[in-house]
Amino acid sequence: MTEGIAFRTRLLGLTFGTRWPQGTSSLNAKLVRDGRNEGRALSAESAGLLLFRQRDGKLEVLLVHPGGPFWQRRDDGVWSIPKGELAENETGIAVARREFQEELGLPPPDGEPTALGAVRQAGGKIVHAWAVPGDLDVTRTRSNTFELEWPPRSGRVRWFPEVDRAGWFDLDAARRKLLPAQRRFIDRLEELR
Repeated sequence: MTEGIAFRTRLLGLTFGTRWPQGTSSLNAKLVRDGRNEGRALSAESAGLLLFRQRDGKLEVLLVHPGGPFWQRRDDGVWSIPKGELAENETGIAVARREFQEELGLPPPDGEPTALGAVRQAGGKIVHAWAVPGDLDVTRTRSNTFELEWPPRSGRVRWFPEVDRAGWFDLDAARRKLLPAQRRFIDRLEELR
């Protein structure tokens, strides 16, 4: 793997792979794949769904915890809404629905989506979100996976789930669990209710 960074995703028994030139981050991989703007930084954009439900008189939201060894022992401030990167010519809501299915292994509910706007995360990524009412049994979730050399420089390649768990949280707990920028989606959802 000295010639580049290997990344693969396994979904529903199929494997998709990409090899990027050495020194290329995942943030500008799209530009490299397209052969345009090589060397320029890309401000990535993602889209996701904030699923919500009413339980015991309280509003709850569904969040996901990132998989892989880096996030294994981290909890507060690292959870996210199920989301994924927008590609050229894709609509945000279509990406949000697709990524929900990929990260949870279940289709998103059919509820009417309500736009919650966008936030800019600390690394520069812009995340667009839609609130959707619905329910989901988190014990039935199954995420797609990615391949990573672990431990670093060991030569051993292992598969990890993109999302290692999902959970329902009341709004106060969700604010603690979520990445700081995404906490604004909770505020916006509360304003709508």
